[in-house]
Amino acid sequence: MDPATQQSFTWLYWVVGLAILLAVAAVAFWVWAKSRLFMPGDVFRASRLSRGNHVFPTQVAITPTSVVKFVPEWFGKQEETIHMAHVASVKIDTHIIFSDVLIETSGGSAPILCHGHRKKDALRMKQLIEQYQTAHYAPGQPAPAVTGPSRECPFCAETIKANAKVCRYCGRDLPQ
Repeated sequence: MDPATQQSFTWLYWVVGLAILLAVAAVAFWVWAKSRLFMPGDVFRASRLSRGNHVFPTQVAITPTSVVKFVPEWFGKQEETIHMAHVASVKIDTHIIFSDVLIETSGGSAPILCHGHRKKDALRMKQLIEQYQTAHYAPGQPAPAVTGPSRECPFCAETIKANAKVCRYCGRDLPQ
């Protein structure tokens, strides 16, 4: 092979190698960006070493009003929310390294099931849910005042905003 041909092949190898390196870097950046915590607060991310979490680990957020399961995908996301009033039970199945968490509902929707959480995180999730449910159902707590136009929920008779679509007390969809 003459030196000019060999030099053109060397240049081609460098271009192809650089293109492959850039493609790998772009995919790595995409995976990193999609795997960041989706909201501030108590968010628990499953381990990448567990089933179903290798590329985009499942995240579970526990807020005073709801439990949110968030699963990023290559394009888009899956998000499932259960109001704290509809959480019926929390089951933790511990294994050698990781735990599976099952959050069952009383509202007829599918339970939240996530694999691969650290045992400490699974116990903290259960503790937060119990703490928020206790606060939600605490007797004698005055309801926050509704400002602006209001109406009564036809299901639980609590005072809610006039343009509410879902009752903040019972979690039911409201007729408009």
